[in-house]
This record gives sequence, C-alpha cells and structure tokens, in this order.
Amino acid sequence: MAAGPTPSATAASFRPPIPPPPPCFDYRAAVLADTRAAAAAAGNPALAALVESGALVRVPRRRFGPVPAWRPPDFVEPEEVWILGTSHLSPESVADVERVLRAVQPDNVVVELCRSRAGIMYVSTDASDEPLLKSNMFSLGGAKFFGAVNRSINLGGQSALALRLLLAVFSSKISSGANRPFGEEFRAARKVSEDIGAQLVLGDRPIEITLERAWKSLTWDQKTKLVISLFRGITSTTDTPDEKTAVSPYELYQKLSTSYPSLLQPLIHERDMFLAWSLKRSKAVNKSKTVVGVVGKGHMNGIVYALISDQGDLRFRDLVGRASSDTWVSSLIKGLVRDTIIGLALWALYEQLQDYR
Repeated sequence: MAAGPTPSATAASFRPPIPPPPPCFDYRAAVLADTRAAAAAAGNPALAALVESGALVRVPRRRFGPVPAWRPPDFVEPEEVWILGTSHLSPESVADVERVLRAVQPDNVVVELCRSRAGIMYVSTDASDEPLLKSNMFSLGGAKFFGAVNRSINLGGQSALALRLLLAVFSSKISSGANRPFGEEFRAARKVSEDIGAQLVLGDRPIEITLERAWKSLTWDQKTKLVISLFRGITSTTDTPDEKTAVSPYELYQKLSTSYPSLLQPLIHERDMFLAWSLKRSKAVNKSKTVVGVVGKGHMNGIVYALISDQGDLRFRDLVGRASSDTWVSSLIKGLVRDTIIGLALWALYEQLQDYR
C-alpha cells in the first residue's frame, strides 16, 4: 500500500492552484463521451449502468492539460483515470467497487483515505467486535492508537487533534442509526486490489492538515460557536433527525460549511485538488496505464474539474503547505483555548463511552 509523501511542518502556506468549479460545471457532461465509449468497449452492462447514473466517469490522459515544465522527465501520467463515486454507508457501493475494479483491472486503486485513517480498511465487520464508538472518517484508528495521536499532533497541532476528537464523537452519535459499519467500500477496494494485484494508494490529504486549516479559517467567535454546537450535539439526550439516518462525512462537511462558509475551502475544495493530484501526479501512479479512484460521490465534480483544468499547477507542496507567524502572546492565548477544547473533547468522549456501557 502506497502512502503519500509526509508533509513538512515548515512548508509554505497554501496557495490554491485551481479555483473551485464554477456553478455551471457538470462533471458528467464534461467527460461523458469518453466514459461512454470506454464502457461500451469493455462490453460490461454493469459499467454502462454506473456511467449513466453518474457514479462512474473516465478521464483520459489527453484531457489532463499541458505537461508541467517542472515535472521530472521520467514521470509519465496514467493513460486513463476512472473515478467511482460511492456512499460510505451504502451496501450498493461495495458491490459497485468490486464490479468496477474486476472489470477495469487497474494498476493502482486510489482511495479517499490518508495514512491516519487507513485503519478503516481493516476494521472488523463482526458485530461482536464493534467498538464502543462507531468507526467514522474522524476516528483515531489503527493498531497503534497513541502513534495516531502523536501523528495528529505533529501534523495538525493539538487544536486539530481536539477538533478531530469532537468530530469523531459527534459523527458517531449522529450516525448511530446506521445499521452498517462505515467505509465498507474501502475494505472492498483493499480486498479486490489484493486479489487482482493492484497497488492501493492513500489519496486523501492528511486529515490533521485539513482540520488544522479548517480551524485557522474560522474567527475566534466562529471557533467558540462551533465548539459549543458540537458539544451540545454530543451531550444532547434528545434525538435529532440526523440521528435517525446515517450522515456521510461529505454531508457533515456541507452542513458545517453552510453555517461557516470559510470551511468550504479547506474541507472540500482543497481535498478535491489533493485527490486529483494523487490520481494523476503522485509518484505512486507514475507510468501506470489505468488508475481507479474510489471516493465519496460528492467529490466527483471537484476532482474532475481539477483534473481537466490543471495547467501544471497541481503540486504537492502547494496542497499541504503550512506556515505560522504567531507572536508569543497569541500563542499563549491559543494554547489556553486549545487546552480548554482538548479538556472538553476528552470529557465528551468519556461521557459518550459511559452511555455505551
């Protein structure tokens, strides 16, 4: 399994290389002709059905845009990229993943996960092994829990870790009505990749950096309101409509972005660009013939737009950069706020665990 490069804490600040898709952009219309032709050539009715539903698209290399001058001469982008849009809690998505990967036989399978969340692909589906908190996109999973905590602090800082803990508990609570474990399509992708000999690639930006950037995009007033609203949602004993139905991470991001518009850029748009980079320009896909991306369906519009609009601007260093110019006074104040949030997050986690006993 290939993981993306480890970001440096001293990297340059983020500069969005590609703007978000304009409202008029439709990923299906943009690549429909290429996708239909490839699906027809494969002679697989199941692929054709996914294409017509908008769940599957194909972007050939000739649509990628110009070759960037800075790219190493021995690097060759994939001949084609297929993108399968899934629902993280849908049994149909599991079947779709298996069907597409076996039909396309890719060299690489890029999943919407980062190193810190790779453990989702190995979570047991046995009900007797179900953890106290439901596995979700914010979970600190894996065999080495404290290693995951340390990585979260190193990449995103303690504030990002605290926000991740709060979101993990909140997501577990609002998805408590789901009868299926989270991320089964990723587990299916791992298993089929092993069967067909494809390399599995972790294609999402580290969640620690995403949450750090999300946190920094908020004003102090917005940070306070967000923490209070999450805390109230966690401790509330009254069922809300969201608790009766499963909520995907993308839907949660959209809900947060509606209340806090500045979150839209770091939570969705920037990750779309990073996933596009992983699909066509990461070292893992060098000289590949076919790459398949398994991502949440809500990301497809942004990913396809980034793939075909890129003018050589998708660079790793520009997609993960971080910088800090805090004075000692602001650092002290932020430290006090951070420690308060961490305390609230740990208390909420403890209370949630008590409810499951």
